Amino acid sequence: MSKPDREAMLDRGHSVLSIRRQCELLWLSRSGVYRAKPPAGDEDDLALMRRIDELFLAHPFLGSRRIALMLSAEGTRINRKRVQRLMRAMGIAALGPKPRTSPPAPGHKIFPYLLRGLRIDRPNQVWAADITYIPIGRGFLYLVAIMDWASRAVLSWRLSNTMDVSFCVAALEEALARFGKPEIFNTDQGSQFTSAAFTGVLTAAGVTISMDGRGRWMDNVFIERLWRSLKHEDVYLKGYADGREARIGIAAWIAFYNPAS
Repeated sequence: MSKPDREAMLDRGHSVLSIRRQCELLWLSRSGVYRAKPPAGDEDDLALMRRIDELFLAHPFLGSRRIALMLSAEGTRINRKRVQRLMRAMGIAALGPKPRTSPPAPGHKIFPYLLRGLRIDRPNQVWAADITYIPIGRGFLYLVAIMDWASRAVLSWRLSNTMDVSFCVAALEEALARFGKPEIFNTDQGSQFTSAAFTGVLTAAGVTISMDGRGRWMDNVFIERLWRSLKHEDVYLKGYADGREARIGIAAWIAFYNPAS
């Protein structure tokens, strides 16, 4: 089991096992777990983060200024700086119209966008990946998914409580092992996807890499629709208490969502 999978199994509210003991059983570093934990007791921030996520799903072109105005119109007293801070924690601190999980890191190679005008009509022609925020109990997780554009099937996915690239690489390696390789792999310009660790796996497999233009959320529209369906049909309705519940529930929803083989 990969590190992100083990991290997702942590239950911060467990009535018997302490975080220290859970880390020992799961072979995790306590320092990393505590570093990823949101501020203790800040239920107001967590509630706001969920509402910000809902607004982004409905209006993926919104920036922090308009999010703050919409929250204020709903009766929440909040300023733009607080919205920006929460969006950064969620991984959607947008520089442009698209909710961005993270900007590309300095020195990371950016590849051209190759899908414009391309007819996509067969499996393994184009795969795509994206990361989204998943609220749970007294915190949140990050979810990455690999999708086949032709079938819309989710080929693999991982949950993590950090934005470290390892959970993205684990999902990619699983998809390649199970389904072969695509001709083209498309992502946004987030630092996880532009990293040498991620692009190196694709290059070694002989896959052509494509990346969305900055601020062009429509370039990855099918996976954006996946997030909307997942959250409205599952995550928001069930209100998962912890990573273990989220992992089981999301797995069941994806099994239901995927086209019958």
